[in-house]
Amino acid sequence: MAVPTTLNVSGVDAHGWRQWAVPAEWAEKAHRQMVAYQGMGCVPSWTCAPYQTEKRPSFGEQVAWGESSAIVFANSVLGARTERYPDFLDICAAITGRVPAAGLHLTENRAGRVLVRLSGVSEPLQQADDFYPVLGHWVGKVVHERVPVLDGLQVKPSEDQLKALGAAMASSGAVALFHIVGVTPEAPSLDTAFQGREPQEIVDVTMHGLRAARRDLTTAEGEQLDMVVLGSPHFSLTEFRNLVPLVQGKRRHRDVKFLITSSRGVRMLAERAGLVEPLRDFGGEITVDTCILTSPMLPPEIKVLMTNSAKYAYYTPGLLDRRMAFGSLKDCVQSAVAGRVIRDDSLWDA
Repeated sequence: MAVPTTLNVSGVDAHGWRQWAVPAEWAEKAHRQMVAYQGMGCVPSWTCAPYQTEKRPSFGEQVAWGESSAIVFANSVLGARTERYPDFLDICAAITGRVPAAGLHLTENRAGRVLVRLSGVSEPLQQADDFYPVLGHWVGKVVHERVPVLDGLQVKPSEDQLKALGAAMASSGAVALFHIVGVTPEAPSLDTAFQGREPQEIVDVTMHGLRAARRDLTTAEGEQLDMVVLGSPHFSLTEFRNLVPLVQGKRRHRDVKFLITSSRGVRMLAERAGLVEPLRDFGGEITVDTCILTSPMLPPEIKVLMTNSAKYAYYTPGLLDRRMAFGSLKDCVQSAVAGRVIRDDSLWDA
C-alpha cells in the first residue's frame, strides 16, 4: 500500500462464523482473502464505517473509499473528498496512491443540484432516530445520483443520525454527497452549498411522502418475527450506549434472535465501557467484521427480520430473499421482547 488503507467488511466473522449457517468452504475462502489484504499492508479494520476508527479523514482530505454509506459520510459529514469507488478500483488507488482528478474530488462538482425543503415535519419527529433513515430513503429515490441540499431542519442531527440519513440515500439512490444548511461543513448557507448557482430542481418533503417512504421499507405482512438485526452501517459506540438502557432488565423472546453487527474495534471499546454484558444478558449476539448482507450466515428458518436500518430494509429482500419490518430502535427492542412486530406510529401520525 502506498497510503494508509482500511478495509471494508469481510465475508465472514473470523471467530464467530461457526455459530451461524456459514459454509466451511465459504469461511475458508473469506479468511484467505482477509489474510491476503493484511499481507499487502492494509489495516484490518473490517468495517463499513471506517470513520468510527482512528483512521478518520479530515476536512478537504483526498481519499478513495468504497462502500456507499462510507463514501457519502466521508463527503458529507467529514468534508473529505472521494468518488464512489467500486471493489478492486479502490485497492488500485491504495497501491498507486493516485486517483483520477475528477468527480467529487473537484470543488466545482461538489455544488448542490437539488434543493430539498422540509415542510410540516414536527420537531419531535425530527429528533427521532427513525426519521433520518426514512428521510434518506425518500431523498435517494427522488434525487438519484445528484447532490441534494436539505433546508428546513429545526434540529441538529447527531453523527449517527447523519450516518443513517446518508446510508439510506446511497441505497435507494446513488447519492455520494449531501449538504444540510447550517449542519454539514460545506453548507454554512444555502448560497454556499449551491456555490452561487440556482438549483436544478426544488422538491418539498411532506409528511405524506415520508409516510409512504416509511411503508416502503417494510415488506413483511402481519406480526411474525424471527430476528432483529441492527448495525448497517456498523453499530457505533454511541449506538451501543443508546441500546443498553432499552434492554436492561429485559430478555428477548425465545423465538426471536437479536443480532448486532459492528467492527472489532468498536466492540472492544463497548466491552471496556461495560456495554456488552447487558446485551448478552438480554440474549443479544454481536457479529464483527461482516454483516448479513455479505456473509451467508442466516439459517433458512429465519424468514422475517426487523431493523432500524433503511439500508438493511432496502437490500435484504433482494439479496437475501427475506421479508423486512422497519422500525425505531425502541420498536426493535420491544418487538424482540414481545416476539412479534410492534411499532409506535404516534410521531408519524401526528
